[in-house]
Amino acid sequence: MTIRFGIAGLGTAGLAFIPPLLARQDALLVAVSDPDPNAARPPDVAAYPSLKAMLGHDGLDAVIVATPTPLHCAHATAALAAGKHVILEKPMATNLAEAEMIQRTARIARRAVLIGHSHSFDLPVQRMRAIIASGRLGRVRMIQTAAYTDWMYRPRRPDELDAQQGGGVVMRQGAHQFDIIRLLGGGDLLEVTAQTFDWDPNRPGIGAHQAFLRFASGATATALYNGYGGLGMAELTHGIGEWGFAEPQTVPSLRIPPTDIAAAKRSRAQASDKSQAPFQPHFGLTVVSGERGDIRQSPQGLIVYSPEGREEIALPSGQIPHAMLLDEFIDSLAGRRTMLHDGRWGLANLEVCLAVMQSAEIGAPVRLVHQYALEEPA
Repeated sequence: MTIRFGIAGLGTAGLAFIPPLLARQDALLVAVSDPDPNAARPPDVAAYPSLKAMLGHDGLDAVIVATPTPLHCAHATAALAAGKHVILEKPMATNLAEAEMIQRTARIARRAVLIGHSHSFDLPVQRMRAIIASGRLGRVRMIQTAAYTDWMYRPRRPDELDAQQGGGVVMRQGAHQFDIIRLLGGGDLLEVTAQTFDWDPNRPGIGAHQAFLRFASGATATALYNGYGGLGMAELTHGIGEWGFAEPQTVPSLRIPPTDIAAAKRSRAQASDKSQAPFQPHFGLTVVSGERGDIRQSPQGLIVYSPEGREEIALPSGQIPHAMLLDEFIDSLAGRRTMLHDGRWGLANLEVCLAVMQSAEIGAPVRLVHQYALEEPA
């Protein structure tokens, strides 16, 4: 079975899928769409100015929706209604009503929806989950994840800073953190208590958050994200950046957003080939504490601390999350496994993002209703 893919949106998110798609024998990139005539388009692939036009491409099986978040609901439902399977970038939508509409459309059309990209696809996170499931460290008791970046001062469209349109660090970056926490903690979150921060009047928007999450199991988690460009995360992650490349451990932030947003975004989108990364990806630093020990990331893989001592587990480099996402998507369509990051997963993750902002607004915990316990990995 060969799946014929189209990509809607050729920004950083959309372009990241091209190398792993081209490397597969069971997938074929046949079409792309983007309204920007200057967007980078791969050679020998049909190019369209809009998703609507691309959906008419003969033989298209699946669409990767990597357009701006405010367009996710309209674009995902259009692709599903046209009979295409969908990979939808995070966050799934701007609100729960839109996420539920996407799920309903998928059920009616009998088509699959996978929500990504998220850093819960990172190989170290996947291996952490396997160690947890093995029972080696007992039950998970605490999860801590933290990241410090210059996210607020990167090239941003207005919607990327507007929480109502799915912008700001809670929706755009916290989505990664809550994905990781839910995967490692078992999924059954009960409530969220959080504070968000908007402290630069020259760059308004939610630029930082700190959240405390409680699971039905009694486990707890904290998620901290600071996108104001002070401390560089590489100082805390052995000099390794988000995608597994070495980064300077001190990166002074200019805090001066570019004037030509479109050109700056095109420049950032031309990222290096992540399959060539010599180290493991580090979306901040994540530590899991079980009853009998701890796990954290290392440049080469993971370090496990247990009564038996300190053990470093080396993992193969260059296993990019987008390729692992495609593995899950294509395997599920072929009936080889059940899709984990489906529409239900995406809605539950979106609920956490929205609850963080609601808790900060009302100054009280927010109870969650769309969470569910995950099956242990095979």
